[in-house]
Amino acid sequence: MRISDEFLFELRQRCDIEDVVSGYVQLKRRGKNLVGLCPFHNEKTPSFTIYPESGSFYCFGCGAGGEVVSFIRRAENLDFTEAVRFLCDRVGMTMPSDGFDDSLAQKRKRIYEMNREAARFFHECLLGEKGSAALQYYLNRGYTKKTITRFGLGYAPNEWRALLTHLREKGYSYEDAYEANLAQKSEKNGKVSFYDNFRNRVIVPIIDARGNVVAFGGRVLDDSKPKYINTSDTPVYKKSLGVFGLNFAKNSKERSLILVEGYMDAIALHQAGFTNSIACLGTALTGEMAHLLSRYADEILLAYDNDEAGHKATERAIGVFSSIGMKIRVIRLSGGKDPDEILKKFGAEKMRSLIEGGENEIEFALLKARDGLDLESSDGKVKYLTLAAEVLSSVKNSIAVHVYSSRLAEELGVEKAAIDAKINQLKRHKAYGSQKKKYDEIQRDSLSKMSKLRLSTKTSVRSVRAQERIIILIFENPDFYPTVKEKLGSGFFSVPVLERIYTVISQRIKEHASLELTSLSSELSNEEISEFVRLTKQSERFSGTKKELLDCIEVVESEKERTQTQSLDVSGLSDEDFLKAMEKLKNKK
Repeated sequence: MRISDEFLFELRQRCDIEDVVSGYVQLKRRGKNLVGLCPFHNEKTPSFTIYPESGSFYCFGCGAGGEVVSFIRRAENLDFTEAVRFLCDRVGMTMPSDGFDDSLAQKRKRIYEMNREAARFFHECLLGEKGSAALQYYLNRGYTKKTITRFGLGYAPNEWRALLTHLREKGYSYEDAYEANLAQKSEKNGKVSFYDNFRNRVIVPIIDARGNVVAFGGRVLDDSKPKYINTSDTPVYKKSLGVFGLNFAKNSKERSLILVEGYMDAIALHQAGFTNSIACLGTALTGEMAHLLSRYADEILLAYDNDEAGHKATERAIGVFSSIGMKIRVIRLSGGKDPDEILKKFGAEKMRSLIEGGENEIEFALLKARDGLDLESSDGKVKYLTLAAEVLSSVKNSIAVHVYSSRLAEELGVEKAAIDAKINQLKRHKAYGSQKKKYDEIQRDSLSKMSKLRLSTKTSVRSVRAQERIIILIFENPDFYPTVKEKLGSGFFSVPVLERIYTVISQRIKEHASLELTSLSSELSNEEISEFVRLTKQSERFSGTKKELLDCIEVVESEKERTQTQSLDVSGLSDEDFLKAMEKLKNKK
């Protein structure tokens, strides 16, 4: 079952794609379309395009495409039904009570409920007799009981099935717990056994911006390894979007977010009054995560650990946030290795002064460039000015470039014109390199965008092009389908994603159902709808006649025959058997 085409059509009519996407992407008009930086991958030059006429989007950088529901699926990490519900809430429509398959939505709901029950269990264990050592661990870190309760901190007992037994009593199966990554399983001698994923660890529940418990982080109480265990990706949790503390930070009065490395640092900052603190989880900062945070803040304050790894992470984060136009300041944690240590040593006022003295990304890069250089020597000055010019050549704000180049000239006693000349030289070089890269990307064969989906290595480019065109011709001219349906039987399409798209379109034609983009999206995955949108963007270059369709079918069939002929081993065949083999190939045609 599926949501009715009529309902999806009305939803799409009410949800203007420009309005929806502009909440996630800063768009600029380019002719009749709109462009912006893609929210699904890091880029500095806009590749993401909105097509208002068709209500679709496509990124020429990463290949993501679709319509308004597809966009919300990707942006909010939802399945199709949940994305529809999300948009219904936005425009005040009521979801249909029946007529669609909500099995995945029900599964996610069950995992949310199970995670909340697990969080309660861990918290009760912490406050019980078994959790005395874990509670003391938190108290030794300086956490108050109010903080422990506020964040729902807990403890996983040192038992193999403590949580599993509790969840079983609440009506959840071992398989349910395994799907939520609350349990692990092992197979021995054909027998499957389940055991708790988190054992003898302090537990920190991860709560999303909507208030759902989506995951857990577990830390050992001693020095054993692994030190941390975190929930893996599940139907309700994606590590590349995992942010701790956002449920609290989004409600702070600040329009900035303090980003730290670990949830323990974030908890300590919250307790000290810095309620706009958050931490990324289990992975390096991603473009998806940066776009998520940009919805809640205008500025990011980076307070990563004061060590080599933290410095490298800071540089990476600056690049990610800069690529989407986020304002950045770097907090130098002088006097401690992380925010938690500074708060313990010096208190909240010291931390506040460090935050207020944070450097913007330009100042941070310039200070890093001068590290270890002797500016009293001519050689040191030249090296520093060369590095500084490199930094400023990447700055788009011309006023900022003027201010910092003037400051450098005054500080080092060098003519400003010389510094500006070097900056402009580097800018021209980078502009050329950027244009060449963009040109190369545009010229690159479009097949490479979907290389992960194209599993047939023997199919020629010519044949794949023809298969793609066949799909679009039938989509745009459904009346062509009865004429050629027999020719396009099982095995005609050699590329799995194309076969899948054709199957959905042809079935809808047979059922006289809608071929509107949102209706197709209800049956196709994100990758499949992206590929289909890519194909539609190429269709304007062709004639769109039935003769073209038949010509494309001829190309695919002749390419198959050629491949079969090339793969035929005739070395051991008699003349008679060879002629029979050729006749068989000819008859297949």
